[in-house]
Amino acid sequence: MTIAEEIGALADPDFMTSLARGLAVIRAFSDQRRSLTIAQISHKTGIPRAAVRRCLHTLRQLGYADAEANHFSLKPKVLTLGYSYLSSTPLTVSALPFLNQISRTLNESCSLAVLDDNEILYVARSATSRIMSVALNTGSRLPAYCTSLGRAILAYLPEDVLDDYLSRVELKAYTNKTIVSTARLREILAEVREKGYALVEEELEIGLRSIAVPVRGASGEVVAALNVGAQAARVTSRQMRDDICPVLLRGAQELAVLLP
Repeated sequence: MTIAEEIGALADPDFMTSLARGLAVIRAFSDQRRSLTIAQISHKTGIPRAAVRRCLHTLRQLGYADAEANHFSLKPKVLTLGYSYLSSTPLTVSALPFLNQISRTLNESCSLAVLDDNEILYVARSATSRIMSVALNTGSRLPAYCTSLGRAILAYLPEDVLDDYLSRVELKAYTNKTIVSTARLREILAEVREKGYALVEEELEIGLRSIAVPVRGASGEVVAALNVGAQAARVTSRQMRDDICPVLLRGAQELAVLLP
């Protein structure tokens, strides 16, 4: 379903279609496409070009977007839209010192993410100078089903919620190792619940190996996941399990004490 169809499907008299379209236009921009034309945004979102043009005009007037010829881009002011969440949520406020400590201990980048719809959303990250081809920062989004962060959260969803997720998501193969079978994914998630961690081997990108553990709130419910990703040629699966996983588990336990 396109964004436009989702908007049209909401028969709520209090639902503001123009606001939804404006947010959809903002989300159309990404690391890969930082500059877009009206036609490109319309194609990506399913929103009519005339409506896209009005959204961009409004965003420009408010200082959230800029234009050069027929290409539009976002301005730094757009960051203020997410700052309130990042600065006020206990999870993100509390996490960074723990991520920094884990990163220093392991000399590896460490990330914290939550599940947002069908994807994981990075809400905090402590990065080392190691170069990875996947550019990840706070606010980055990745598919949940083929990432360690995603599986460390999906594994603990109530059965009906997981069923709903699997009915909506398209299991796309990013590499020849990506699991695209729903039945096999369910088996893997059961293994994650049993082991207490998720280890993903080059399913998102060849050469990338990652491990994640769940982060629980005071109620015991899994609210996020903590992970480390590394180049597969440099860090073995055994090192992930034996050396990195225990550090992540300790970090998750320490972080959980501070969460509501």
